[in-house]
Amino acid sequence: MNYPFLITACLLFLPACHMWDGKEKAVKQREKTTTQTASPWKPELDVRADVAIVYGTKTQRYLDFGDGQVSFEQRVQSWRKQGYGVHFMTGISWGEYTDYLSGNWDSSKHYDEAQVQQDGDTCWHHDNIPYIVPTQSFTRFIKQQKIKRIIDAGIDALYLAEPEFLASAGYSEAFKREWKNYYGFDWRPQHLSTENTYLSNKLKYHLFYRALDDCFSFAKHYGMRQGKDIRCYVPIHSLLNYAQWSIVSPEADLAQLPCVDGYVAQVWAGTARLPNYFNGISKERIFETAYLEYGSLESMTAPTQRKLYFLTDPLEDWPRNWEEYLRNYEAVYVAQLLYPTVNNYEVMPWPERIYEGEYETGKGAGKKSRIPEDFATQMQVMVQALNDMPLSDSRIEGSHGISVLMANSIMFQPPTEHKEIYDDPQLSNFFGLAMPFLKRGIPIKILNIENVAFPATWNNTQILLMSYANMKPLKERYHRYMAEWVEQGGIIVYVSEDTDPYQDVQEWWNTREQHWKRPADHLFSLMNIPEYAPEGLYSYGKGFVRIIRQDPKVYALQKERDLTLLACVDSLYQKRVSKPLQYKNYLKLNREQYDLIAVLDESTDSTAYEAEGLFIDLLDPALPVTEHKVVLPGRQAFLYNLERMTEPEKPQVLASASRIYQESFDGSTYSFIARGPIPMQSVMRVHLPRKAKQVKIENSKERHIEGATAKWDALSKTYLVKFHNQEGGTRITFLLEEDDS
Repeated sequence: MNYPFLITACLLFLPACHMWDGKEKAVKQREKTTTQTASPWKPELDVRADVAIVYGTKTQRYLDFGDGQVSFEQRVQSWRKQGYGVHFMTGISWGEYTDYLSGNWDSSKHYDEAQVQQDGDTCWHHDNIPYIVPTQSFTRFIKQQKIKRIIDAGIDALYLAEPEFLASAGYSEAFKREWKNYYGFDWRPQHLSTENTYLSNKLKYHLFYRALDDCFSFAKHYGMRQGKDIRCYVPIHSLLNYAQWSIVSPEADLAQLPCVDGYVAQVWAGTARLPNYFNGISKERIFETAYLEYGSLESMTAPTQRKLYFLTDPLEDWPRNWEEYLRNYEAVYVAQLLYPTVNNYEVMPWPERIYEGEYETGKGAGKKSRIPEDFATQMQVMVQALNDMPLSDSRIEGSHGISVLMANSIMFQPPTEHKEIYDDPQLSNFFGLAMPFLKRGIPIKILNIENVAFPATWNNTQILLMSYANMKPLKERYHRYMAEWVEQGGIIVYVSEDTDPYQDVQEWWNTREQHWKRPADHLFSLMNIPEYAPEGLYSYGKGFVRIIRQDPKVYALQKERDLTLLACVDSLYQKRVSKPLQYKNYLKLNREQYDLIAVLDESTDSTAYEAEGLFIDLLDPALPVTEHKVVLPGRQAFLYNLERMTEPEKPQVLASASRIYQESFDGSTYSFIARGPIPMQSVMRVHLPRKAKQVKIENSKERHIEGATAKWDALSKTYLVKFHNQEGGTRITFLLEEDDS
């Protein structure tokens, strides 16, 4: 099929395509939803997000396009012609950098700048593309060969993705040179000591921080000279995931750089499925881990007012089956929506992989297929809901005010390194503090130590759970803000033996004029608490510090050991807010017209949650109307609550697998155009104040679409409309019955 011809034909088509012009210009001004793709536009990938993030500058081969060669600029234009805003993404730690490595760029080979492990092996990402040590020479290449080109092509938003340095790397010649420049003394092999490991990972952190600061600052200035405001974003995994996967990345500190406008929170089943311990059992806990991952990234950006996109991916990087993909997609999708202060989304990466890839139909099925029709329809309903998702000041039901401290340095103590000296299985020192509360229906919050100077960081935190068993404070000043918060009435529960070997690394608390054996001793000294204070409750100003001389990993690794932590925190919570913690086996949020429910297994009990009301079930591709929804433990629900519909006197599309354009209502006729991937089956629930006497479902030639249906539901006053998406869009018209009133 000749897709450029289709693009031209759609642009010329009258009247429907012409009528979309004004609407699509308005959409281009929005940047609420995005999709990330290396492909040119084609009808099968028309997911109808606001923005297409075009990946890479490489000319690619697509047999459906002319001579088969499609340049970066042609890919950009193909999405623009369909009404998408267009942004650009490339990797900053790996990517299309053969010209740099081979010396074609500057006549000097740079293979020694690949990340290298102890055994001398290069760290490959894929297909002979290595992870890079981001030297200043490398960032010059990115600026001159990538950033200038994309800005010259009219792009005004730049994404430098996944600044990742493997914790197992740090042995290349380039890294050794960077070590000497940064520390002023010769390189030390990280495998020889915990201090070397810590210093090595701290340098890795610095190198990508420097690289992003350099590249984004250049992009801002280069764009400014051309009269363009270049927005700069970092697509990045959560701090929690990088710590689990033993990867080092600059993370939270980037949010304070003037040249960084925001992040894409790369969370999906592939990151969330890494097993963790709870109540002595190690297993995958995809919903809970995803919830904590999104919370980690939300906490990095909220106090700094940076823009944050939450990503969900219906698939994973590793081949699985469609049944498993869907179940995990629902879990991660609902987890993100439980953060009502975020409403910007990357609705999917790689639509070409999702719509054109083939995977097993079920576990052990031995048969592969493209995406099942019901999965595709349900997915697009979920995607279009993100286009409409409102911000909200609603809160998850239950007890609030408990936060867990995280620090970037959690990546400096990789759980797989030096296990013979100190073992932290599957990051149990973090999960031992967070999971006992989350599993009992308490919406635990993450608090980043790098943001403690911002007053907004402390909003809604009554009790801060913290440990220095698995991370260390990188700056002395953090402690001063924490002590001030306690003095004003905050409560810290400090859970740590402080005997791990990283307590002794060369850092600010034991160098120059400082003489503390442990970083916590410095924090406690600011609150008149003795050095290596024993267990107990200490008061300071209006607040308290409760010290527990136990590493929190035991609360995850040992069955029912977390009950002692719960009892301690519950007592302090009652002291602070005058009521006990509310334990339950679910999380529930009413987010304007949407109800979100996640029922937890391994919780207070195994009962299902039963919702009563009038709902559209948005996780069912048939979009049924129901008055009673049962959610089983380990499952989630996403419901449109018809009792909270806005402006019920007006006709409106409440839920749809297609995006809606050119709505029109004159009192008796309601019409709109629906667009979505072709030839996917679309389904929608359309609310009308009264039943229609006629419903037209037509293609761009004003012909009825074969097989299309519209069924009235009197209880909800909605039509269930079904059809297959059409080239040029689908026009749906309701001719309403006379208003008897």
